[in-house]
Amino acid sequence: MSEIASNIIVISKSLPESVKLVAVSKTMPPAVVMEAYNAGHRVFGENRVQELLNKKDLLPHDIEWHLIGHLQRNKVKYIVPFISMIQSVDSVRLLKTVDDEATKAGRVVDVLLQVHIAREEAKFGFSKPELEGMLGSGELRSMRGIRIRGLMGMATFTDDGETIRSEFRFLAGLFRELHEKFFDGDPLFSELSMGMSGDYRIAVSEGSTMVRIGSLIFGERKIRH
Repeated sequence: MSEIASNIIVISKSLPESVKLVAVSKTMPPAVVMEAYNAGHRVFGENRVQELLNKKDLLPHDIEWHLIGHLQRNKVKYIVPFISMIQSVDSVRLLKTVDDEATKAGRVVDVLLQVHIAREEAKFGFSKPELEGMLGSGELRSMRGIRIRGLMGMATFTDDGETIRSEFRFLAGLFRELHEKFFDGDPLFSELSMGMSGDYRIAVSEGSTMVRIGSLIFGERKIRH
């Protein structure tokens, strides 16, 4: 058994059955992704559209691809025909673009609304007031090309576990609040994507349903130059 296959088994066993593992394959060549695939894993996350496009045709077609990095609106049309989920929808304009392109492609695309929960200003995402304003405005009623499945967030990059826990706890609370206020009775609004290699155990304890793990599966990724 390869080390990657072993890592997937160990991590999968550490997760409750209700939590989906997204293997973050960014910077990893197709041959390495195939090691995870051959271990039975099918859900992979990529940060960059071009890298995703370069890989997808070289890999099996039953892979469930998730776009987890910041997405520019002019690149939406390239991934909408095949993407399983866009986890990083961080603005109303991007949401509308995904809806437009999905409608053109005859698809309905699952999306997560990314919330800014970290202390770093550089990270993307809606604020709580922005989300409530958008969901309360009725703009979504005319969108037929998207399904809002839940929320996604990234905690502050820190060794302070209490900071991380408080940010995940805030996101989980917001998820419950929005579910009750805007998605009551909608079983599709069910996903809370939070937690990566360094903090996924905290995220799971705070209610995550989806964790995005790269280095614990594939090892430290190559640095881009």
